[in-house]
This record gives sequence, structure tokens and C-alpha cells, in this order.
Amino acid sequence: MKFSATAALVALLACFASSPALHAQDLVINNARIIVGNGTVIERGSLVIRGGKIAAVAAGAANAPGVQAIDANGMTALPGFIDAHRHVNTGPNEREEMQALLDAGYTTILSGGGPAEGNLTLRDHIESGAIKGPRIIPSGRLDLAMSTPDEVRAETRRQAKLGIKWIGELALTPKPGPTPTEMENLRALLDEAKKAGVRVQIHAVSPQAMMAAVDAGVKYLVHTPHFGWLAFDDAKRVAANGVKQLSTIGFGVPVFGVFANDNNPRFRDGKPWPESILQGDGRGQEAGYKAVNARTSWDAGVIYGYGTDTNYDPKAGLAHELKSLNLMFSAQDIIKLMGPNSASYLEMSSELGTLETGKLADVVIVGGNPLDGYWNLLNTKLVLKAGVVVADKR
Repeated sequence: MKFSATAALVALLACFASSPALHAQDLVINNARIIVGNGTVIERGSLVIRGGKIAAVAAGAANAPGVQAIDANGMTALPGFIDAHRHVNTGPNEREEMQALLDAGYTTILSGGGPAEGNLTLRDHIESGAIKGPRIIPSGRLDLAMSTPDEVRAETRRQAKLGIKWIGELALTPKPGPTPTEMENLRALLDEAKKAGVRVQIHAVSPQAMMAAVDAGVKYLVHTPHFGWLAFDDAKRVAANGVKQLSTIGFGVPVFGVFANDNNPRFRDGKPWPESILQGDGRGQEAGYKAVNARTSWDAGVIYGYGTDTNYDPKAGLAHELKSLNLMFSAQDIIKLMGPNSASYLEMSSELGTLETGKLADVVIVGGNPLDGYWNLLNTKLVLKAGVVVADKR
């Protein structure tokens, strides 16, 4: 019994030793191509990291005696990936699932709904050092169609008391548009959320639902609409209202090789494509709507960020979303929407999204040059979260 207790104590100490707060170390990354994320590219430069933050970014090699040096020759450093709407929650496989997200390059995740308590538990497991994982921003969920305004207000207050700062996974009827009940409940939610300091994400997957949400005062949209064409004037009105939007552009595009290697197209849940597309218009035309509407939003000036709205293998999901984005966006655009635009969506621009002095040292180092093609974003070599090496594939 004495041996077992000692072994358990050693295991516990080892577990907590993986906490970023305990393992944060000073580092210098030399000889890297640095994609800062603000439009600047340093072809051969250095990053100095101290206390979990970026202390210096410059061309040439950094002289930092006594600091661990990483040679990134032939590799590219860029901001840690942010998925501002992914389905995560606590569970028996969370250790493996969170490590897979880190291995893919994700350092920050806004949970895409699910039980608030489970999201909070997952965040706490990572922050305590019990498991390694991305920075989890927990959210809660509500059903606007099956609640009353009083119930919505009460649930918003309850989740805020738990510590929830985002409420998501709220869907508005796409066609013919939101119901009066949904809109009444949405207005109650927005009013109560403002009082409680909670942000509200809305699934508005048609132009009608999107504009109804904007007119109600929603500031965060999870989806690019995929039921009908978005008018440019409406997109300009979205931008003028300061509304931010996530891509989830891979919705509707068939997935191959993830759920089965039989060369059959599948929806993102593994079911047959296109008949399993939720409330689909038929023959997968949602993919066309989404791609064109994405560029319409971008060209109208909407702050357009990155989100997958998925829960399957992170690297496969990353590849799928990037492949879909590549249809309408340049590599430079993709870097912008994945970095600074996604940080802006999270209202975390002062901390994340670019590799600039004073920001958290969330860094992904990949082989090759992502500006030559999105596929180089899939060649992850090293991932740092707040200056801590959380994945090493060198």
C-alpha cells in the first residue's frame, strides 16, 4: 500500500508538472520564416519568448544567452490556429482529443455549444494541467424554439453565474425565416446577455435568418449562409453593424476518406452526401451558396473569421475547411481570417491572432511556406501555447 500511494503521488505530481504555468520557459526561435499575421512577412527572422509572451520579433538571428534556442531553418512560424466554433466537451477520450487538436496546430477553441457544465469542466482540466489541450473558451446553449422569454432570461442568468461568457448553438429557422417565437426569445436573450456580460453566437444559415439576427442586434454569426444567395447590399449592412462572422465553409462540401476509405462522398457526420445535409436544398448546392456568400461577406468588409462547426478528427477537419476556403480565398486571405480576424471575433485581438510583441506566445511552426499553398498549414512541426511546447513533430 505504501508503494502504491507513493507511485500515485509521483503520477499526480507529474500530471500537474505539465501545467503551462509550471512549464513556461524562455525560448528563442531562429532562422524561421515569420508570418506575423498583420501582412508582414519576415523571410528569415527570430522570435524571442519570455514568460509565455512574445518579447521580440525581428529579422536575423536573436542573441539570447542562456535561453533555449530552436532552429526553424526551412520552416515557417505563424500564429496559433483558432477555431471559433468547434464542438468539444468533457468526456472519457478528452485527453486524446485535446492532444489531437494541439497536434493539428490549434491553440484556442471556442466550444460550439453543448452542456455548459461539461465545457467548463474541460476548460478546468486543461487549465489545472490534468490534461494538455488548447485554450478552451466554454460556452452554453439554449433552444430558442422551445423556450419562453422568461425561461431564456433565467437560463442566461444561470449560465452566467456558472462562469459562461458565450452562449452559442442557437439556431434560427432558415426558411421561410425565423418564427415570431424565435425572434421574441432572441430579443430577450440579447437583452439579458448584455446585462450579464455574455456574448451570443447565432446559427443563421439563410440570408433571411442572417438579416433578422442582425436587425435584432446579434453581433456574432457562426455560419456563412448556405440556403440562398446573400445580396451584396445586405452583406454591407452586416459589416456596417459591426457583425462578425465565421467561415464553416466546409459545410455542404463532401468529405472523403475520413469516415471510410470507399471513395463515397459523406456529410461531415459520416452519413451519405448530399442527402444527409441538414434541411438540404438538394444535390449539395449548399456548398455553392456558402462559397460565393463567403466571398460576398469578405468583399463587403465583414470581419470574417475561422470556424469549422465540426467534431471529427482535427487535422482532417482542418484540411477540409482549408480546401473549401481555398476555392474563394488566397493563401494570404486565409492567414488573415484564421489569425487576426478570428482573434477579433473572440474579442481577443490584444492577446492572439498575430506574432507581435506583448501577445501570448501561441505559435505554430510548419514545414514549407503556407503562402505557397494552404496544404503547408497541414505540415505541423512544433506548436507552442503561451510559450509552452505542446506538440513536437520534428
